[in-house]
Amino acid sequence: MTTEPGFVDDYLAYLLARASHLISSEFHAVVEASGLSLMEWRVMASLSGKDSLSINELASIVLAKQPTVTKLVGRMQEAGWVQRVDATHDKRQSLVSLTAAGQRKVKPLLAQARVHETQVMAEIGLAEVAQLKKVLERMIAVRG
Repeated sequence: MTTEPGFVDDYLAYLLARASHLISSEFHAVVEASGLSLMEWRVMASLSGKDSLSINELASIVLAKQPTVTKLVGRMQEAGWVQRVDATHDKRQSLVSLTAAGQRKVKPLLAQARVHETQVMAEIGLAEVAQLKKVLERMIAVRG
């Protein structure tokens, strides 16, 4: 057995993906127990605190393709969690927002997500997590 580090042991993209997977998977069971799929949760969490977002903005935030998000939003609209309206400046663009029912559905999950994040932060250290968030935000701004 080799003790030398392999490629992925020091590869930034892998480390980011692995950390995200480990942290997120702990919370996924909570989301699924609430009756939401992970994509529904991502859409609802993304819309929380926003007046509305376009389908394209949502697709970018939830890391999915636009047609996938369009279909998902349609199902979520049928469930009564979101509403979709044509943008006033461009009728080809749909704006999506949470309904009151959607807000009620996602509110407890948002609180649970914050508790989960606080637990993760306590394990690592608040100052280090704050620094990490700033670095990640900068990386996203540069690459996004």
